[in-house]
Amino acid sequence: MGAVLPDVLRDLGLGAAATAARISQAWPEVVGEAAAAHSWPAALRDGVLDVAVDASAWAQHLQLRRPELLAALAARLGEAAPHDLRLRIGRGAGG
Repeated sequence: MGAVLPDVLRDLGLGAAATAARISQAWPEVVGEAAAAHSWPAALRDGVLDVAVDASAWAQHLQLRRPELLAALAARLGEAAPHDLRLRIGRGAGG
């Protein structure tokens, strides 16, 4: 189901939702399993990916890796990739 969802969303005209689904699916591989256990893509708005993290140390870690993460997302998503990351500390669904 997860592999088909982005295509279905795109076909329904929900391109941003399809991109967000692809980011969520790729997140553990992009950031690594350890960082993925403490962070998750929360929203994609106007090319900015909001990432929730469960501790300030993980926010700092991801901030330092920001260019690397954006490059990895660009390699996977092409023009649909986010052009920036916004990190916020918070718990919730997905993490």
